[in-house]
Amino acid sequence: MSRGFIKEGDQEEIPRVPMRAYLPEGVPNYVTKEGLEALKVELKDLEAERVKAGDNYIMVNFIDATIKLLVDRINNAVEIDLSKSKKDTVSFGAWVRYNRRVVRIVGVDEADVNKGLISFISPVAKLLIGKKAGDVIELKGSERIEVEEVSFEPMELTQIVQDKPDQTAKTTERRPRRIIEEQPEPMAQTQPMVKDEPLASPVKADGPHRFEPEENPIEFLPIVNERGNIVGRAMYVELHNGNKMLHPVAHLHVINGEGVTTRRYWWHVAFGDTPERTLKRKMAETLGLSGANPKLKRQYIRETKNEKELVYVFTVVSEADLPLPPEGEAYSSIFDKD
Repeated sequence: MSRGFIKEGDQEEIPRVPMRAYLPEGVPNYVTKEGLEALKVELKDLEAERVKAGDNYIMVNFIDATIKLLVDRINNAVEIDLSKSKKDTVSFGAWVRYNRRVVRIVGVDEADVNKGLISFISPVAKLLIGKKAGDVIELKGSERIEVEEVSFEPMELTQIVQDKPDQTAKTTERRPRRIIEEQPEPMAQTQPMVKDEPLASPVKADGPHRFEPEENPIEFLPIVNERGNIVGRAMYVELHNGNKMLHPVAHLHVINGEGVTTRRYWWHVAFGDTPERTLKRKMAETLGLSGANPKLKRQYIRETKNEKELVYVFTVVSEADLPLPPEGEAYSSIFDKD
């Protein structure tokens, strides 16, 4: 047994079982092929260590507990077939060059910020997913992320270290923003950190409060058949990259007392939820319309070059001062067939 587990007087201490990398509840454990193989190698190494532990029950219990956590990760792993990824768009497993550095988006157990491997739940990955070469992400202040290249062929990763500012750099030169480790270790195993603070939030225009459609690239959404029955599930980014997997959305038309439509909103239907339940929850959360009873008007299939939706159209009567919808033809065209 290693001296790390021996106290003075040869009294054995009970080692603390380390947690696996944090993965939010309900988020699939996506892994690359290499990441899954690494987990299996880790398991073999632990099994060999268990044999070496012999009848040392403290070490055996420690290794068994560690193995259990690892086996749970392996059993829940969802290996992503990168051959089916849209090659010009950032998604899981992609190598991305931005701000003169290269990172790869991988699973939480594969992530190693010092090697340029960032997890798909990290703030940086969430900003990058769904973007293409040439896209620029404006952040608060003068910070920005410019996507220079997207590839699903191996690229040389940029080593990212927690370095100090370069004292020799010219004061007029702006150094690229370093990536901050996205998975701080929770203080206790029973109280995992719920989420990380992002590096910075995208800039929002000043003015009247506006409704903003939710676009979470790693949100888990249902796949349905034409009758609305759930037949699978996939991430938001997978449903909006041209795969044309049918998924449900709820459209809401707000009508005033004179029968005139004053607002139009839409939301994705949550996995395991009904369109009506999702709609009522979102109306309360984003519009402040609690207790309203929307009525189903019709349903139809809406298809674009990037996605295919089963649309549920609802109406509700309200004179409330609700958030303004986004302006422009792109948003209004969503409701053309309602």
